Amino acid sequence: MNTGLRITVFAAALAATFGTAYGVGGAVGPISPEPKSGTHGGSEGHAATGHEEKAADGHETEPLAGLEISRNGYTLDLKTPRIEAGKKTDLRFAVVQDGTGRKVTAYQREHGKDLHLILASRDLTVYRHLHPTRAADGTWSTPVNLPEAGGYRVFADFKSRGGEALTLGADLAASGRYEPGELPERNTTAKVDGYEVKLRGALTPGKAGELTLTVAKDGKPVRNLQPYLGAYGHLVALRSGDLAYLHVHPNGEPGDGKTKPGPDVSFTATAPSAGAYRLFLDFQHEGKVRTAAFTVQAGGAAEMPEKSAAETVSAEEVPGHAH
Repeated sequence: MNTGLRITVFAAALAATFGTAYGVGGAVGPISPEPKSGTHGGSEGHAATGHEEKAADGHETEPLAGLEISRNGYTLDLKTPRIEAGKKTDLRFAVVQDGTGRKVTAYQREHGKDLHLILASRDLTVYRHLHPTRAADGTWSTPVNLPEAGGYRVFADFKSRGGEALTLGADLAASGRYEPGELPERNTTAKVDGYEVKLRGALTPGKAGELTLTVAKDGKPVRNLQPYLGAYGHLVALRSGDLAYLHVHPNGEPGDGKTKPGPDVSFTATAPSAGAYRLFLDFQHEGKVRTAAFTVQAGGAAEMPEKSAAETVSAEEVPGHAH
């Protein structure tokens, strides 16, 4: 994975009703604020379809792989599609080669890991960056404990040995009493565990721009950030509504002779469209990984109200950084 941006998008969502129980056997169906060119077929979601978004000149761009649970000969086989909210469960999955049905066991390591797993709730209030372990037969597993019932999305971000980088997505249901939350208010300052992170720059639809995040603790700039997965920070952005997925890596890297270990960490990103996005920054300091979260607006929509400082999910609520 290079220092640029890979955008992936998906269109399937889990059906839910306000104030009702989100059951283990609940139905799955597409919901979105905008019509999509297609959806996954069947309850398992293995019927892949091609999806494109149009560029500013009206021409269709490259298909966005995250719309599909299967792409380029690979399928994400989520073996634990339903779990119980509030209960620790092993989430199991595999990447399978289409045609042969064989599980992939050979990966090309990127940023210190063979595979990165991102898990987010449909309302973008819960976020996990997980690093599962792989058994000899190719089955991956990681413990998860989701705090709320409802619909979640699982993204497997990987590169098979000799293949191209892919991000495949699948739906995950957490059973229990479910009330969907509202997207957190727009913010450019986030606080977590005594740290304050400020965001400068803006997401612009169809145009690359720089985002700079500045980390401080107790009012003082943090100038000794520690490398986490080969970088001083990792940024994931999810578009509200359909959860378009952006995984952005910093400009520069530790040891390149020019990138400083804070307080600033910069990224170059391009938003696929106008809309609200939720940004999650993972950074490491004093041996612990923390996550700062932001809600931003990428052009073309009504201005969102802003809070001067928003408390992010605490470290206790984001236990997904164990290797």
